[in-house]
Amino acid sequence: MEIKVLGPGCSKCKVTVKQVKRALKQLERDDIVVTKVEDLKEIMAYNIMNTPALVINENVKIVGRVPSVKEIKIMIQNQQNNRINTSIIKLN
Repeated sequence: MEIKVLGPGCSKCKVTVKQVKRALKQLERDDIVVTKVEDLKEIMAYNIMNTPALVINENVKIVGRVPSVKEIKIMIQNQQNNRINTSIIKLN
């Protein structure tokens, strides 16, 4: 799993990165890669107009606000559950 925080380096973007790291620590998930994307061309490739933006496995989840740690944890858990459900579907 990969999480990206998109933003030019503003204070809200920095807080979002901290929130993601807190969520990962609470979930004890050191296997998830966190990337801070500051390049404007890369950010625009996601068709977003506001930052910060949170992207999980190339899916834009949050745009224009700082998510709570709880919200991030739920998104990570849901993403993990979706991956498991997809694996089960493919096996049947």
